[in-house]
Amino acid sequence: MITIYHNPRCGKSRECLAFIETSNHQFKVVKYLENPLNFNELSELIRKLKLTPIELIRTKESIWVENYKSRNLSDTEIIQSMVDHPILMIRPIAVYGEKAVIARPLERIKEIF
Repeated sequence: MITIYHNPRCGKSRECLAFIETSNHQFKVVKYLENPLNFNELSELIRKLKLTPIELIRTKESIWVENYKSRNLSDTEIIQSMVDHPILMIRPIAVYGEKAVIARPLERIKEIF
């Protein structure tokens, strides 16, 4: 089953969801702004993405710029910032088993199949 971490207000996220809906794969949608990931879930997602925590941050988001940009944060603090402010997480993210991708551009989603 594919899991998509989705923000309905994001055009790229809606595009990804529409693609998955037309595929032959079962999927579930996690509206991560309504149901935020906890620290362990987010850490596991980062591991599957094979990224560092800062690579999952939307660094132009005003919350980041105003509260975190000028600070020298550890990976733990960066993950906690996304737990505290889920809007900081880049989207959409698609997960299939142990594989995960940020589906930007949309074609990247094919990497998890």
